[in-house]
Amino acid sequence: MIKKLTTLAILTISVFSFTANTFADVWVSGHYRSSGTYVQPHYRSSPDSSIYNNWSYRGNTNPYTGKKGYRSY
Repeated sequence: MIKKLTTLAILTISVFSFTANTFADVWVSGHYRSSGTYVQPHYRSSPDSSIYNNWSYRGNTNPYTGKKGYRSY
């Protein structure tokens, strides 16, 4: 019984650790584009291969600005 509970606890901690790292926000420093336009420093969603969990995708909301997503790719 204790072995099963220990295994379950380790599995639960592993899942939460994975999801916390997967959905981390990324800080982008201010910079100049090649056109000379300055981009203000900001947070963005963590890069991955999914378009559906980006803040700009329709149905999602940016937690820092409150703006609703509008893109449907």
